[in-house]
Parts: sequence; C-alpha cells; structure tokens
Amino acid sequence: MPPKQLFPAVMTFSGNDPTGGAGIQADIEALASMGCHTAPVITSLTIQDTQDIQGYVPIDASLLVQQARAVLEDMPIAVFKIGMLGSVDVIEAVHSILSDYADIPVVLDPVLVAGGGSEIADEEMIDAIITLLLPQTTILTPNSIEARILAQEADSLEACAQELLEMGCEYVLVTGTHEATTHVTNTLYGNRRQLESFTWDRLPDSYHGSGCTLASAIAGLLAQGLAPLSAVHEAQEYTWESLRSGYRLGMGQHLPNRFFWARDEAEENGDADDDEDKEA
Repeated sequence: MPPKQLFPAVMTFSGNDPTGGAGIQADIEALASMGCHTAPVITSLTIQDTQDIQGYVPIDASLLVQQARAVLEDMPIAVFKIGMLGSVDVIEAVHSILSDYADIPVVLDPVLVAGGGSEIADEEMIDAIITLLLPQTTILTPNSIEARILAQEADSLEACAQELLEMGCEYVLVTGTHEATTHVTNTLYGNRRQLESFTWDRLPDSYHGSGCTLASAIAGLLAQGLAPLSAVHEAQEYTWESLRSGYRLGMGQHLPNRFFWARDEAEENGDADDDEDKEA
C-alpha cells in the first residue's frame, strides 16, 4: 500500500462559475478546508450570476481529456469529484477516464438544474449520466429534484434512491433542501436499504453552491481516509456551518462561507494574543 499523502489530491471535473459561489471555486475551497490538494479540470465555461445561469459553453472533450491525463500521469489522485458536465461528449470523456482509473472512488454531484431553475442537462445528457457514470459512482449526492429526474419511474424519494442504487451507485445521499419541510432531512442509502437519516435545522436563506460544497467535502474526507458513512456525516456538518455563516454579495442567493473555520481560528488566536498581552 502506498504511503498516505500529507495533502491527498482530489481531481474535480466541474464548470467555472464567475460568481465564485459554485463550480470549480466551490470545489477548491471545500477541498482545501478538508486538507486536500485540488486538481481542477474545467468541463464548461458558464455565464451566470447569483440568481440564475444565462448560458454555458462545454469544453471540447479532447481538451478535457488532455487536462485530466496530464495530471493523472504526474501525481496520485485519491478521489474523483464530478459536478457540472455540459455535454454528452464531456460525459463520455469523463467516463473514459474513470474506466482507466477504476480503483479511484468517485463522488458525483449530478448538476441538472441551476439554482434559479434553469435546466443545464437535456434528456440525452441525463441518459448518458445514467448509462455511463452512475455505474462508476461511489457516492451520488442528488437533491430531491435531481433524484426524481434521474429516477423518473419511482413514486417516492426512497424509491428513487433504490432505483439509483440499482443503476450502479454504491451509495446515494438524497438531500432534502428543496422539500417543503420544517427541517432539512438528508438520507443515505446503500446495500439496497436506507442506512441513515440526518436532520438539520432549516436555514432562512437559499444558497448558491451548497451542493458543490457538500459533494466536494465528502470527496475530501474520503481522500483523507474516512469511511463513506463518516465522510457523509462530517461533510454535512461542514456544509451546514458554511451555509449558516454565508453572506450575500449579489442580488440573488447567498454564498457559502467555506472558510468560516479560518475566521474562528483567527479570532481564537487573537483572543490568546490579547490574554498574553494582559499577562505581560
């Protein structure tokens, strides 16, 4: 077994969000918070603000493959994290890479609908995700809307999860932010059954990049050697705190504060310095 890396590397396939709330920047910030190095592979260039996405251009599939393989031949990658893809060609390219590195765990956040409601995956792309990527996925992290889109024959969220497991995912974490409930309930499924349900206080605002944050945190914790159930639990705690500490810069959704912990540490160090000054 190779020695554990001090900063395990996670390769993330995702789009560039110019607001910095979601996409590649969200992945980098969340993974850095987990003590990981991010190897970012751009899948698409987007035009969006904190309210909605106005358009996007997928990266040429051959360019994506060149990005990924240059890194994979140079450094060990502990986990793959997948976000927005952008085209069937890109999905096929990612599939080819995952097939060649089948021993590396995969966390897939199926970004099908933007926060403002715009669709960013057509039926052909959804079919390609189901056929090519779900069988290669270790942990799938759909919100309830995405779960229903991927498992359209199911009549309940639990049935959706079971269908997604049958499609090849090892674990499915269905998040409940979009459900009309007092609290947010996220449910983890695996081994053909419900494994655990997690309940969180519902925060008063909506957030741009929450799904990216959660999936990347899970990937980072897996890269650090945590078991899937522990990684899922700790990643939810980190994500909830990021949202609770979030801020609003634009006219739409709030942005997660993925470095909330840095402020806490700075304040603690400041208090300690003050105490030392008083003692002196």
